[in-house]
Amino acid sequence: MLIDKIPFGVTDWAQVPAIEHPGDTGIATWRTREFGDLRVRLVEYSPGYLADHWCMKGHILLVLSGTLTTELASGQRVTLPAGSSYQVGDDTEAHRSSSATGARLFIVD
Repeated sequence: MLIDKIPFGVTDWAQVPAIEHPGDTGIATWRTREFGDLRVRLVEYSPGYLADHWCMKGHILLVLSGTLTTELASGQRVTLPAGSSYQVGDDTEAHRSSSATGARLFIVD
């Protein structure tokens, strides 16, 4: 990831419009900022959320609150509590997210 030619700025996430993305179950709510090729998101998963797709996009993800479960296509499952993070590269490992209790995430991709 190259963070290039982005001037200093501040984001008040409460002012960024929230867009709902339905999962197979539950809702993901995204607040998104884009800076060139860089996407930065504050994402909230409702309790019972299960993504409706397998993702191949690379991310650096930090769990701010709640608990996130990430399943890899290989069958491996990782549960991340608040304060934990993961990183995965583009086109590296298919993964999908779920949250039994809900989660708030900060994601850079």
